[in-house]
Amino acid sequence: MPNVHTSNFNVACAVFGIFATLFALVSYLIKERLFISESLIALVVGVIAGPHVGGFIEPSAWVRGGAAEVRRTTLDFTRIVLSIQVMLAGVQLPAKFTKHARRPLGAVLGPGMVGMWVTSSLLIWAICVPTQSQQLEGRGGGRMPFLHAMAIGACVTPTDPVLAVTVIKGRWADLHVPNRLSQLISAESGANDGLGYPFLFLVLYLIKYVGGNGQFAGSGSGGAGEAMKMFFGENVGFVVLLSVAWGIVVGYLARKALTYSHMLGYIDRESLFAFSVILSVLIVGTCGMVGSDDILACFVAGNVLSWDDWLRKHTVKDSFEPTIDVLLNWAIFIWLGAVCPWRSFAPSATGVDRTSAPLSLWRLACLVISILTLRRIPSIFALHKLGLLRPNVGSLREAFFMGYFGPIGVSAIFYLHIGLEYLQTEIRDIDARVRDDATDLYYLMEVCVWFTVVSSVIVFGLSIFAYSIVVYAVYHVHPRKRVQEHPYRIGHFIRHLADTLEHNRRIKMLADEEKALKEEWLLHHKWPGRVEPMFRRTRVEDGDSDQTGLESSQTSRRVAVHDG
Repeated sequence: MPNVHTSNFNVACAVFGIFATLFALVSYLIKERLFISESLIALVVGVIAGPHVGGFIEPSAWVRGGAAEVRRTTLDFTRIVLSIQVMLAGVQLPAKFTKHARRPLGAVLGPGMVGMWVTSSLLIWAICVPTQSQQLEGRGGGRMPFLHAMAIGACVTPTDPVLAVTVIKGRWADLHVPNRLSQLISAESGANDGLGYPFLFLVLYLIKYVGGNGQFAGSGSGGAGEAMKMFFGENVGFVVLLSVAWGIVVGYLARKALTYSHMLGYIDRESLFAFSVILSVLIVGTCGMVGSDDILACFVAGNVLSWDDWLRKHTVKDSFEPTIDVLLNWAIFIWLGAVCPWRSFAPSATGVDRTSAPLSLWRLACLVISILTLRRIPSIFALHKLGLLRPNVGSLREAFFMGYFGPIGVSAIFYLHIGLEYLQTEIRDIDARVRDDATDLYYLMEVCVWFTVVSSVIVFGLSIFAYSIVVYAVYHVHPRKRVQEHPYRIGHFIRHLADTLEHNRRIKMLADEEKALKEEWLLHHKWPGRVEPMFRRTRVEDGDSDQTGLESSQTSRRVAVHDG
């Protein structure tokens, strides 16, 4: 009897392979016809195959160390995915885009990110009131300290480059989103992922040296002065500025070496197409060893690498980078669906301890609705009214589109685990134990960020699909209101599906007729081949042997007479 090896590796390969195979067969229908995000499908597969439903994928059984090691694995996984994504985003921008679009890009990354951070923090502070068992003394009506809300808001401020692909690439984007706007969204999603470090660590340093309510300001820990010293010296000076400098150096040297190698004919096509992915792995390793911001360094290096547009033009028709993008997208969201703390979202229904589930479900729902609708739109509208987003954003409608489509995804999970690791390892009391305020922030941050990310994947994964359904419904319910019809909506797909099948059938029929006519023409107009000699022919019948022998003797006599 054969042995069945249901190891973790075999099960993971089977789950991923089954999903990838089935999704690939209908990928065009789902992404380019129904406009449903592949990230949402992968997340659902991760939930079904994860420990909460099917139990096929058990992340805690794959690694040693329990939940802490799972969080570390998730951090490393999101880190490598984001680094490759922002590298590709930087390479695919036009030549010198950051120079030509420095005003709108600087406005979005400067006052725009600050506005999003403050807005998100205010919403979190107003809505996320912990349960009665989590309310500590001195918190002003049971609300969390505002510094805690700012720490959570820093995690959800960056725009996710993985989910942003839904609205800047594809057939729907080609029809509805101008290139100048999609390029600005792509550059913003790549740059602000790396710029999330200063927002998060400014708050974490203040919590460590001052406390959420200032309770540790005079305890001899250094106070706000020590926090500012750590922020500007270690975070801004070392993490951010060093990553920018390293990205410029690596990108410039790589661009010169790549063009020189291509000129000499030393690099093949496969290595040329994979060069940007290879370079991102190099930057992740080098920045990780020194503790710098590898995500920001990858985006800067991608811009410098494609500064003269040489690499983008040579790889624009290649499918290697989109293939890597798709595979990483599937893998990361299947993993996130498996490791997500689903039981913490509804503690009363799942029986989870209130310590690890400090918020009720209705508060989390209100938080998600408010953040997805108010996090970006006020800041983008203000920048548009001030004229700081021109010429990339040319109208109020485009400003609304850019303000709405700011998905929260993998980057938020990355900064969440950065913050959780800092809270567990750096914020301790005199007895070397994790402080109570750090523990409270730990569980609040985990629940808020995870629920926001899951909701964002669902909402933005179905937004274009819902828009197409609304357009189709309005068009048929109110036929007099002639909604502007475009060829990529659901109604057009439904009406023309039968025509497409009929067209393919006729094309095949014409091809078969053409092939038959060609064969018939070749049969009648075939050039006569060389006559086979008599001595090579096989005698089939015995009765023909005498006749054949006679003809052969007569032929030999004629030859003899002719020779004589």
